[in-house]
Amino acid sequence: MTREEKSIAIEDLTAKLAEANIVYIADTSGLDADTTSNLRRACFKAGIKLEVVKNTLLEKAMEASDKEFGDLPSTLKGNSSIFISDVANAPAKIMKEFRKKSDKPYFKGAFINNEIYIGDNLLDSLAALKSKEEVIGEIIGLLQSPAQRIISALLNNAEQKGEAAE
Repeated sequence: MTREEKSIAIEDLTAKLAEANIVYIADTSGLDADTTSNLRRACFKAGIKLEVVKNTLLEKAMEASDKEFGDLPSTLKGNSSIFISDVANAPAKIMKEFRKKSDKPYFKGAFINNEIYIGDNLLDSLAALKSKEEVIGEIIGLLQSPAQRIISALLNNAEQKGEAAE
């Protein structure tokens, strides 16, 4: 790779990092072709961009970015792939699903809404996070429940009065 190609790759990665609020880093080496293809397909279906990256280029892109990646560059050893998503728990769920069959992909770390998570032991916790849509749905459900009970009580009361009038 020439110096110019490296520069272009760093600029490209920096732009991707600037747009993303959720970036996972994992080691996907050792996966056979079929599993890798299935992983890419699962990521595509979930709206996750998966890309194998060179550690030094990603590290330089992190340094060039306006975002603070903390100790995340220290995880860039061995093979690295980045998962870029709009949903905080989506990459963790996919990794967890694929790890039912093997120990890969190995979770290295994540940048989620300006928070840094490092270590494979956090994968289960990240997969258990609720997405924004799930939290909003729960809140709407909680808000609707009392209103539905009041409406139901009023309707029952009106029906009972109607029966008594007859």
